[in-house]
Amino acid sequence: MTESIWKAKASNAKAISLSEDIEVEVAIVGGGITGITTAYLLAEEGIQVAVLESMDVGGGTTAGSTGNLYTMVDNRLHHIQSKFNDKTARKVAESRTTAINLIEDLIKKYAIDCSFKRQPWVLYSETGEEETIKTTKDTLEKFGLEVQDITSTSLPFNIKSGIRVENQAQFNPAAFVAGLAQKVDQNYCSIYENSPVHHIEKGSLHVLHTPTAKVRAKKVVLATHSPKGIYGLQMAIFPHREYALAARLRSGDYPEGIFWSAESKTHPSLRTYETEEGKFLITVGYHHKVGQADENKDYFGDLEKNLKRHYDVDTVAYKWSAQHYKSSDGLPYIGESTDDNIFVATGFSTDGLTYGVVSALIFRDLFTGKENNWAEIYKAKRFTPLKSAKSFIKENLNVLGEYLKDYPGNADAEMFSEVKAGEGKIVEIKNEKWAVHRSDDGTLCAASAVCTHMECIVNWNNEEKTWDCPCHGSRFKPTGEVIEGPAFSPLDKRSINPEK
Repeated sequence: MTESIWKAKASNAKAISLSEDIEVEVAIVGGGITGITTAYLLAEEGIQVAVLESMDVGGGTTAGSTGNLYTMVDNRLHHIQSKFNDKTARKVAESRTTAINLIEDLIKKYAIDCSFKRQPWVLYSETGEEETIKTTKDTLEKFGLEVQDITSTSLPFNIKSGIRVENQAQFNPAAFVAGLAQKVDQNYCSIYENSPVHHIEKGSLHVLHTPTAKVRAKKVVLATHSPKGIYGLQMAIFPHREYALAARLRSGDYPEGIFWSAESKTHPSLRTYETEEGKFLITVGYHHKVGQADENKDYFGDLEKNLKRHYDVDTVAYKWSAQHYKSSDGLPYIGESTDDNIFVATGFSTDGLTYGVVSALIFRDLFTGKENNWAEIYKAKRFTPLKSAKSFIKENLNVLGEYLKDYPGNADAEMFSEVKAGEGKIVEIKNEKWAVHRSDDGTLCAASAVCTHMECIVNWNNEEKTWDCPCHGSRFKPTGEVIEGPAFSPLDKRSINPEK
């Protein structure tokens, strides 16, 4: 298993598990940056809130992120400008800048120890991608950011062109969320860890079922990256995973800033993180659709090799990957879903830390009747067929292809004995697909390979030893329990007796 440096360096939020039935005005499913910031802002307004986190507060997607905060977005503001209009792009920039400033204000207000630091964002080209650099610069300047042309960086290789934007930021997101959770007004908010929601009974008063108790709420916020349950919106968000390493250097300087490459197809980024143990160099890149990794690629290994091309790496101390959902039109979906009083925040792509706080600001205003300048552009119910058509068709044809894998005969192995220690394979038993895993000590376990979300066949993720759904991004432990994604229920258990 892998662990992010953020989670390793963050303190525990010290929350308890839900043990008795409660009733609140707003129930928030998910204790990451979206859920905890929303809870904090609503509690400030005197709204009774409960947060239900399936694992540790801040320990899920938030702990797997890059730790970067910037006004820019991963597909560049000029793409939003061209797909929508100047007004929309300006509001995206404005909302993201406001979110970063709020994070900084909360950190200062409560002295949250999360290594927050203002840093420049640098977009560079080694080969001379001047058109990309120029277009990005022109767009950023148009929306009020100060941009500087550069021909050199603190990176240990030459560049041909680049731009630098000051006053962006980086921090430890898991430490921020854990710290903020301890500052939420307990008179109005209760936070529960290890309290997964496995069913939502919808009605005038929604009932959220956990293994130990129920929560009744007028409103529900699904702050779970992808909405839990089945929503048409899930056809417009596409799950991807991206990989990260944190390494110590034997010699050489650690670069100061957030560095993006303009031309690389793998979108590697670099940044430095300083702890009491010293500095770490973090690199992120090599993304693919969930459950559809290239079996011939070693993503962590390739990141390490790429890092060693330019740096004197001593040790790789941490490695992890994280999930993100790309929306079909390039903007996240934030607001009320097709179900009354159930609200979603999804489609953040790799910009989730900032968009998570944007979501919290929007939910606060929606629930208190205040006007919000950004709610309309991010509206979850929006319909943008012309802006979404190309990616929508491409991605859903990909999903259709994954469903076809349920045909008889399409399996990884015929015998349980083919599953080696530490491996997982799909084995077909009487025309049924089983997800079979053998632990390092040789113990076999099995479950149905049919994802409990929308019945797609899961695939084995050998990098992280999980079962991943290639259709909508649900992920399960080797033994079948839900880790993340839209699925509520674990994979159905199967008994292996005798071994085939």
